[in-house]
Amino acid sequence: MAQLKLFGSARGGARVAKRGKKEKPARQKKPLKALAIVLTVLLCLEGLYFLCIYSNIPFIVKYRTIYINTAMNTMRHQWLATYFIPDNVIDKVRYEYGLQVAASNGKESQWGNADASAEVTKPTVNEIEAEIVEEEKPDPEEQARLAREAFFEVFWEIDEASMDAYVAEHPDVIANGWDSIHINEAGIEDEGTNIESIYGEQVLGIDAANGVLLLRVKGKGYRGVLAVGKNPAALSVETCSTYGTVGQKIGVTAEEHDGVLAMNASGFLDPGGNGNGGTVAGYAMSNGEEYGSHFTQWAYKRIELREDNRFYIKDASAPTTEGTTDATEFQPAMIIDGVKYTTDVWTDSNPRACIGQSDKYEILMLVIEGRLWLEGINGTSVNTCSDILLQHGCMQAMNLDGGSSAMMWFDGKYVMRSSSPDNRYNGGRPAPNAWVYKAAGTFEE
Repeated sequence: MAQLKLFGSARGGARVAKRGKKEKPARQKKPLKALAIVLTVLLCLEGLYFLCIYSNIPFIVKYRTIYINTAMNTMRHQWLATYFIPDNVIDKVRYEYGLQVAASNGKESQWGNADASAEVTKPTVNEIEAEIVEEEKPDPEEQARLAREAFFEVFWEIDEASMDAYVAEHPDVIANGWDSIHINEAGIEDEGTNIESIYGEQVLGIDAANGVLLLRVKGKGYRGVLAVGKNPAALSVETCSTYGTVGQKIGVTAEEHDGVLAMNASGFLDPGGNGNGGTVAGYAMSNGEEYGSHFTQWAYKRIELREDNRFYIKDASAPTTEGTTDATEFQPAMIIDGVKYTTDVWTDSNPRACIGQSDKYEILMLVIEGRLWLEGINGTSVNTCSDILLQHGCMQAMNLDGGSSAMMWFDGKYVMRSSSPDNRYNGGRPAPNAWVYKAAGTFEE
């Protein structure tokens, strides 16, 4: 039988195999082309740098100013500006910033009195009176209606329709009457309620017996809490029990002094960012007892709570006013007699803590979370904080020590996350004192 040749001759197969093994010539490298690409990228980056640093385009100027002031207003992160930006550019921004700080220099709260030394009457406090005394006692339905009206007279910020819907869904909340409503959905892990304020803010907590309301405030890049205390007589500065050695969490200080609401008060000595909160920076007064030393720099202000239960703001270098019971110092003054002293220059975004008083004499406490960059929560400006407070009728307000010191506590819960990674969920850094709003019946009116 004849054999079939499937692949041709052996010599032909060898030639094919040899051709298959032949390597292609290596492509010549072009080092000049690669170098040109690198140089082009570097030149583009250099051009972008000079554009960002020296351009007068308003959009760039705005965000360059925000970046510089945000970095320079921190204790530990100033290098983010000084390492990359020339001194003359930083100095110009800080000079303009200083001019805005100086705008409130010498300004003092008057509450509409031309004579600051004139006697001022104490503000009256609206209290919820659920029990109506009349010759003929109203029926239960009428009593409930009057109690509801009294509640909304005090908590005027609450949207009535959303509150009524919440009560319908949670009838137990008024089991003891409208004057005993107690809601606390303000904790870090809590989601808040479906009650809203008339400004669209979510209600986080209501303590009707003590006249406390907590609202969620939020906007682009920030989230925080505004607490409203209806009785200014309930407020005081309370010093931590370990003062002079180490600070305390503000919640501990609040619980030691019958507090239902508290926020950080004074700044503290913090060398290298490693302070323990044991000693105040500046001057403070707690229930008439003075400690610390006045700030002497012209930019610093003092907020004084006096015997008439009103806040007054004045220069920190000025003598403490007679009749002051509690005080702390920091800067800047935000609002004096209803006039806003923070403008668009105050645009640096950081965690914030601010305290003030409304035209109804309510205490306003505002804290803002920040430096949670992975969540898009950077903090906000003092200017934005002023706008939030003005919406609630603020007459006097001052910025307190923010950053990793900013913190608020309500009814056993911390209501914000600290920007300090080590203290994010446990109440922030230890502090030397706190503004404490006390439970009814534990203080003199």
